[in-house]
Amino acid sequence: MAKACARHILVKTKEEAESLKKQLASGKDFGMLAKKHSICNSAKKGGDLGEFGPGKMVKAFDNVVFKKPVLKVHGPVKTKFGYHLIETIYRS
Repeated sequence: MAKACARHILVKTKEEAESLKKQLASGKDFGMLAKKHSICNSAKKGGDLGEFGPGKMVKAFDNVVFKKPVLKVHGPVKTKFGYHLIETIYRS
């Protein structure tokens, strides 16, 4: 069974997600931005969602975590919760 560990930043608007992605690209710390801007409970942990298997997250989120390259920030990814910037830490 595949497992992955990921972290994310969840915001309400695509514009906010794109602005944060630019800040990440310019060297800002993912964890710090997650703590400051994310509306998910995981914000307290710098956006860390821990380890999980396929099907535990919504489909659009799963598709990024289990199919896109690791250690790269993907998004904005729209779900019913808002817009995510997602970084998969590892996948096994």
